[in-house]
Amino acid sequence: MTNKINLNNLTKSEEDYLKALFQLLIEDDSVKVGNNQLAEYLKVSPASTNNMIKKLKAKDYVISEKYGKLDLTEEGKAIAVRLIRKHRLWETFLYNYLNFTWDEVHDVAEQLEHIKSQKLIDELDRFMDFPKNDPHGEIIPNADGEYFILPRITLSSLSEGDVCQLVAVDDGSVNFLKYVSKIGLVLSSEIKILEIREFDKSIRIQFDNTVETVTRKFADNVFVKKVV
Repeated sequence: MTNKINLNNLTKSEEDYLKALFQLLIEDDSVKVGNNQLAEYLKVSPASTNNMIKKLKAKDYVISEKYGKLDLTEEGKAIAVRLIRKHRLWETFLYNYLNFTWDEVHDVAEQLEHIKSQKLIDELDRFMDFPKNDPHGEIIPNADGEYFILPRITLSSLSEGDVCQLVAVDDGSVNFLKYVSKIGLVLSSEIKILEIREFDKSIRIQFDNTVETVTRKFADNVFVKKVV
């Protein structure tokens, strides 16, 4: 499916908008995404977003429904998935082969995902023996454009006494990823919820013989699967 997509008629900015809209609609499971929400997500002005949406509608990549709700056409979704695939493959390559840490790969992959060569991406995938997950635990879409989201829950949704395994982290904040590394958490770490404090909902956790107290905001951005 994705091999038939022509990305040459898209600018970097247009690609960024399509990917951002996809992430809000699919990954964040938003019922409704409007211009203002998209502008806030991309940290641009509502006027700029409005102009871009008009361009993307003219190219049949975006649908503007009543009450200002935005959606992607099937081709718009396919383009977004292809960009996410490239992004996550580049993150994996940088992390596994070029000694980048997981808090460094995102910004560089944001630049590399706009390379147009499909052969380069296919060979990159082959060179790494077709990895399934990126360094942050996210599934890499396959060459056919199939996109999957792992069933997962946030650390903040668990109860005292629960035991879980870290499966993914939000990769949107460098400082957050640095903090995750600093306290010693890694993918597959087993975490036990020792205490949830009523006052501020901070959580005391135990992992690898370490006890740490983390904020609710931290726990909202750590994704786990329940073990016990």
